[in-house]
Amino acid sequence: MSAAPKKIRVLLAEDQTMLRGALAALLELEPDICVIANAPNGREALRLARQHAPDIVITDIEMPEMTGLELAAALKESTPAAGTKPPRLIILTTFARAGYLRRALDAGARGYLLKDSPASELAEAIRRVHAGLRAVDPALAAEAWSAEDDPLTDRERQILQRAGDGRTSADIAAELHLSEGTVRNYLSEAIAKLGATNRVDAARIARARGWL
Repeated sequence: MSAAPKKIRVLLAEDQTMLRGALAALLELEPDICVIANAPNGREALRLARQHAPDIVITDIEMPEMTGLELAAALKESTPAAGTKPPRLIILTTFARAGYLRRALDAGARGYLLKDSPASELAEAIRRVHAGLRAVDPALAAEAWSAEDDPLTDRERQILQRAGDGRTSADIAAELHLSEGTVRNYLSEAIAKLGATNRVDAARIARARGWL
């Protein structure tokens, strides 16, 4: 008797408990997919990914403690355990913005789907990504071709994100181990690049375009 086909092992990272449970239940209905672990935040997802070596990690972009994009980059840089391959990552999010898609692919994500997609599309995306292909929402992929390039550097983005959350230059400087003058310089550069009137306006513009 031949052995049963090996199932695709999935790790779910989603901070909304009800949605995480619903996704797990739906995926478990698929004959070739099994959910081996789930995490409520990005840092826990990274720990579980290193512990369980899943084939696929599914995560949102906005996650507590570590964003989905930071998780993608960390998984890309992680050294897998002996005899295992690094997991492939799929972003499942509400953010239908070309800027987020570009950043996700740059960070190493292999798939990008929206949460209003049918469950069957997520299952098929898992199969495609597991097979070494990409799975990207087609409308968003088309939009990304014509979207303007992200002008922000990683450091400008880091600082602008915190400023947009209401943190002062002193707070940001202390957290990132920079001088207040350096923080203000980065903010001035970001504001100028975005044609904004102030740091709050700059953060708003960047978020709307998927650059934060």
